[in-house]
Amino acid sequence: MNKLLMKAAVLNKPQSIEIKEITIPEPKSNEALLKVHCIGICGSDLHYYEHGRIGRYVVEKPIILGHEVSGTVVKVGSEVTDLKVGDRVAVEPGIPCGQCEYCRSGRYNLCDEVEFMATPPFDGAWAEYVTVRSDFLFKLPDHVSYEEGALIEPLSVGFHAMRRGKVGPGDRLIITGLGPIGLLTIEAAKMFGVTEIYGSDVVGFRRELAMQMGAKGVIDPSKGFVQDQLEELSGEKGLDVLIETSGNAHAISETIKLVKRGGRIVYVGLPIADSIPMDMTWMIDAELDMVGVFRYVNTYSDAINSLGHPTVDLEKVITDRYSLDDIQKAIDVALTEKDKSIKVMIYPNQEDMTRR
Repeated sequence: MNKLLMKAAVLNKPQSIEIKEITIPEPKSNEALLKVHCIGICGSDLHYYEHGRIGRYVVEKPIILGHEVSGTVVKVGSEVTDLKVGDRVAVEPGIPCGQCEYCRSGRYNLCDEVEFMATPPFDGAWAEYVTVRSDFLFKLPDHVSYEEGALIEPLSVGFHAMRRGKVGPGDRLIITGLGPIGLLTIEAAKMFGVTEIYGSDVVGFRRELAMQMGAKGVIDPSKGFVQDQLEELSGEKGLDVLIETSGNAHAISETIKLVKRGGRIVYVGLPIADSIPMDMTWMIDAELDMVGVFRYVNTYSDAINSLGHPTVDLEKVITDRYSLDDIQKAIDVALTEKDKSIKVMIYPNQEDMTRR
């Protein structure tokens, strides 16, 4: 590799991003240097771009965003033995401390010291190259595209939701909110053997895409009571599991009325409000199981292996593709065209776009 500089999209401050030339990072002894092939734009990237913060995480200095990434290994550190130059990999973007009680118990996603890409103060991967600790790089089979590799990150949220909800083949399931996470949760549900999947969203394009991806039926919550619409679609058997991805306060409050007695609810979407009213008497009387999801844990290997499922097609969620040089246009589309845009993918190297 001759050049010492690379292009990167740097967020200088909220709503101010530019392409800069910065030094190509050098991998530490336990890291690999990747040539980045594609990176998705996530809702958190957009939130940092617009507002400069998410909760306690504040953009206080220039930062590179982007954490849904795949690439090729171009250099390895001296201690790396499980990877070699040329390996195609997906990146798990959160590096935990490995020492706390959560890491030791296997729930490293709850580690308070995790270094998560594109979460201040840590840089992400909207760049030509990135370094990552080697044990958080996962080899991609030849039949898996770089696009699918980048989508393993948001897919993992749905995959983790399936595990948290103890979802199995016989379950009848609804997903509220059909953005990128909700739609990829449909794919995760298929990986877990679910055949009766319903979806709910106010955007018609998203409902149509959910049907293309295997949903048995979809509803529009703006057209009347969701419970009534569900009964029309599914009969009166009741649903076993609800996965809430929208973060909408009303949708969250309504969840306990949409599953049958003894049902399970998994909360994925983060609401803006700190508190949301809920009928606790109903919840207790129905003996519902309610759990939260924070990112994912131990999902990458199984999710990659599950891509061989005959009906799974992650790339259906990719609606827009842009070069890294057009990052501002890509962000604008992701922010303003939600009625027709789902997942916007970024390509740092022009040849990766033309190769398709």
